[in-house]
Amino acid sequence: MEGYVADLRAAANASLSRYEPLVLVAGPLLALLVAWVVQSLLSMVGEKGAKAAALGFIMALVKLIPGVKSYMEAEKKKVVDKLQSGDKSKKDSWRTELPGAGLGEAVLEKLHEDKRKDVMWQGKCSGTVYIGGSECEGHFNLINEAYSMFSHTNPLHQDIFQSVARYEAEVVAMTAALLGSKEKSSGGQICGNMTSGGTESILLAVKSSRDYMRMKKGISNPEMIIPESAHSAYDKAAQYFRIKIWRVRVNKDFQADVKEIRRYVNKNTFLIVGSAPGFPHGVIDPIEELGGLAYKYGICLHVDLCLGGFVLPFARKLGYPLPPFDFSVRGVTSISTDVHKYGLAPKGTSVVLYRNHKIRKHQFVAVTEWSGGLYVSPTIAGSRPGGLIAGAWAAMMSLGLEGYLENTRAIMEATKKIQRGIEEIPELFVIGRPDMTVVAFGSDDVNIFEVNDQMSRRGWHLNALQRPNGLHICVTLQHVSAVDDFLKDLKESVSTVKENPGPITGGLAPVYGAAGKMPDRGFVGELLIEYMDNSC
Repeated sequence: MEGYVADLRAAANASLSRYEPLVLVAGPLLALLVAWVVQSLLSMVGEKGAKAAALGFIMALVKLIPGVKSYMEAEKKKVVDKLQSGDKSKKDSWRTELPGAGLGEAVLEKLHEDKRKDVMWQGKCSGTVYIGGSECEGHFNLINEAYSMFSHTNPLHQDIFQSVARYEAEVVAMTAALLGSKEKSSGGQICGNMTSGGTESILLAVKSSRDYMRMKKGISNPEMIIPESAHSAYDKAAQYFRIKIWRVRVNKDFQADVKEIRRYVNKNTFLIVGSAPGFPHGVIDPIEELGGLAYKYGICLHVDLCLGGFVLPFARKLGYPLPPFDFSVRGVTSISTDVHKYGLAPKGTSVVLYRNHKIRKHQFVAVTEWSGGLYVSPTIAGSRPGGLIAGAWAAMMSLGLEGYLENTRAIMEATKKIQRGIEEIPELFVIGRPDMTVVAFGSDDVNIFEVNDQMSRRGWHLNALQRPNGLHICVTLQHVSAVDDFLKDLKESVSTVKENPGPITGGLAPVYGAAGKMPDRGFVGELLIEYMDNSC
């Protein structure tokens, strides 16, 4: 055996003797480097897809060229400064320390003064404020009073604030009843909790679904599949909870493409997503088909009803032809819906619902080894504002079924009128077929982002869209009396851009346009983070 090893060593030495020692040392290191690059590329392809991975790799190489990175940083700063236009000077007057002597009740006048300087939003914002009328009267005043009565309460202490705990349970139960809990097909176990908004509701639904499927199917490398129209809260959940996310294209009607989603289902898939409606275009995804897919593969289906939860049930009662969207659909395992949108509750109120307690239990956090005692919390927040819960309860109880039906009729009619008005403007077209209260529109004749800048000059605040480029208005009760003004200003804005194309001073059309065409989406992401870092 020793002779064999000696012969083998001699043969190896003879074979390697013709190479330089430096080559022998560098060769393995180079091989390791190549292996690392290949492994990184494969990982990027698996995470982002071949096209995005290749582009990311190329951009990383480009940035290695001397001067390129510094040039890109300088250009990034220019764009961020443009986006912030004017905000920097305002920040110079922001307070950075406590006043030496407190203002006392005089602070109220300061609050009134600052509020008067805010942008006038009444009737001119897409979404944003869903309650109609003035802040000083009617429903506004009612929920403000309800909030102030319970502003000191915290449902974390259920033994003390028993009324707030009951209000939360009743808000959840009433919301569940709107979304199919009374239907036999729901299983009769619908349960949930109130949250701070749609994003928290979605985060909790994703986290609970992930952990439930880990327990049920042993999924340790979780993946979820969402349409590209799904809310960005799912991307946030993916980053927070270390989940691989597949964002797949929608069909020609801007609905979730069930066949495309099916292509991505694998052994690690724990969740697919549908929206009713999707935020960009107001289109309801085929929830029944998605439910069938989820049921077939034994995975979870979350339906985002944040916008539609307090409109669609009433629109259905009013006779609008709507596809199924709630727990009556087999396969739907969770739903999120915002009470602070068309539920007309104070900002910061949403509900997350689950088909049964088995899934919801994975939402809770229980701590047994803390020196502060035993601890259990139902949502992301520990302490929660009981005033918001009381405000949501008051909103629902004060309006009742008849109130919500009346409001839904008004906003649905206003939406249809806006849609018809847009269709009558030759340079514009409606994107998709709106099912609810969002109307998205684009143009092949004028720069739609320049139209947005012209609308901004007239006091309107619309949402800019991409893929395809467009704008949308989310119709609220604030718009019911302003439909004619909106259409008049939109026609004038389109005419102005058509007659005088090109960016206006202070407008953001060049920024939106450049961002949409930029192939390196990582750079666009850096722009957004830089903007946020300089804004707060």
